[in-house]
Amino acid sequence: MNIPMILTITRMLAIPVLVVVLLKPFPGSEILAFAVFVFACLTDMLDGFWARRKKMETVLGSLLDPMADKLLIASALICLVENGVVAAWMAVIIIGREIAVTGFRAIAASRGYNIPASGWGKLKMIFETVTVAILILGPKHLGLLYKIAH
Repeated sequence: MNIPMILTITRMLAIPVLVVVLLKPFPGSEILAFAVFVFACLTDMLDGFWARRKKMETVLGSLLDPMADKLLIASALICLVENGVVAAWMAVIIIGREIAVTGFRAIAASRGYNIPASGWGKLKMIFETVTVAILILGPKHLGLLYKIAH
């Protein structure tokens, strides 16, 4: 068990917390959900950076890391659909794309090909996580984002 794996597992453990906070609203729940989501996203950035930099990449980590990413985004989107923040068709398109890409990568891997994440995929993930984070925070707290950014 290395640090990148611990970060990935931490991200996976944050998902049920995020789901509960999103689906059982209470005063300040948007801010807590935002904090949990951002924390989970930061573990994603850190685990990949750490694994590559310290040469700690493992087969299990290369399987769990993208699974944790997809579970985090899918869970957040499904909760946002339940809360009426995101249209179901949008969530279906995003989650469907993630499943399709995972399937294509699995087919390629079964034939001995490795399809690593590209810069475009990483950029997509950044836009996706920023968008989901803003949607979680909600319009009444957008001023908080402005204060954080400035």
